[in-house]
Formats: sequence, structure tokens, C-alpha cells
Amino acid sequence: MSQSRDPGQSAAPTASGGDTTRERILAAAMEEFARHGIAGARVDRIAKLARTSKERVYAYFRGKDALYAAVAAREYVVIAEATQLDPSDLPGYAGRLFDYFVARPDHHRLITWGRLELPGTTAAADDPDQAVIARKIDLLRQVQQAGQLDPAWDPADILALVNQIATTWAAQPELSEAAATHAVDPTTTARRAAVVTAVERLFPRAH
Repeated sequence: MSQSRDPGQSAAPTASGGDTTRERILAAAMEEFARHGIAGARVDRIAKLARTSKERVYAYFRGKDALYAAVAAREYVVIAEATQLDPSDLPGYAGRLFDYFVARPDHHRLITWGRLELPGTTAAADDPDQAVIARKIDLLRQVQQAGQLDPAWDPADILALVNQIATTWAAQPELSEAAATHAVDPTTTARRAAVVTAVERLFPRAH
């Protein structure tokens, strides 16, 4: 999901206040895509929420796919900055991911819509989220080489498994609802503890 303007995104206007308008469009698009997905999102609703016109939206972004790509790419960077992967403390990282999506379930929906509706999209070489993933894999490999993480695991597998465990509850809201009724301890704190413990058993903290 690239922010590249070629071919999906047109050149942004350079008039005064353009950046502010663009930010309003991105914020409105974030809300619209999270609620309705890509196919169900409407540019006229985005424009209205952003207090601008459809024509102005299209002056920045050629279409919905390009707008979604910009929103999602920025969100991946925000998640990475908010959760900060420490390769020597993967349980802690999993806990931060859990916290992020518990506080922002709409952000998880935003990402999920892209996976469902744009599964065949090929990432560009300068795609921000791919760059974030590559950096995380490289960090994990460095820690393995330093003897602080089991080298038997492929670092790509480590990242995938930790992310999957950390987002278990965000990805399965029906199970979260069931746990609130049927779990021995129905609290969010208990769900978080289970996530952290599961990652700790697979990838113990370095000592």
C-alpha cells in the first residue's frame, strides 16, 4: 500500500492551506474506510466530513484506492512508532500491540478491510509499511546473531506469529464478546496477560 502518486495518486495542490485540507481528507477517509471498507466508502461522505469538495479530494487522490493506500500506509507507520518493537522483549511488544488495538478497534478494521478487498495488490519498492516490516525483521535477525533470541526461528516467522498472537482478540471480536461472559476472568487485563504469556513461552525475554 504505497503513498506513491504514480499512477494512483495525483499531485497535491500547492496553494496555501493545502496541507491542512489534505490532513482533513485523510482523517475523514480513515473514519469512512474503517466504518464501511473500501468498496462501501463514498468520496462524497469523505469530502463532507473533511469540509471540502469531492473535486478537492480528487485533486489530491485520483481515486478511493489511492486514498485508502495513503491512509493505510500512514497508519502502519503510526502503529510502528506507537508500539516500538524491542527485539529482546517480544512479550512487551505484543502487549503494546494489544493495547494499541484495544484502544483503537477502528484502526484494526481499517487494515483488515485492505487485506480483504485488496489481496492481490503488489507493494511498491518504497511502500512505507513494507519498509517498517523489513526493519523489524532485520532487528530480529540482529538479536538472533547476538545470541539473545533462538536462531532456529526464521525472523519473518517470529514477526508474523507475534503479530498474530497480539491481535488475536482485535481480529476476533466475537470471541472477545464470548470471553466477557464465559471466561473465568472476563477482564481485558486477563486477555492481555494471556497474549503476553503466550509470546513469552515462544520467545522468552533476553536476560
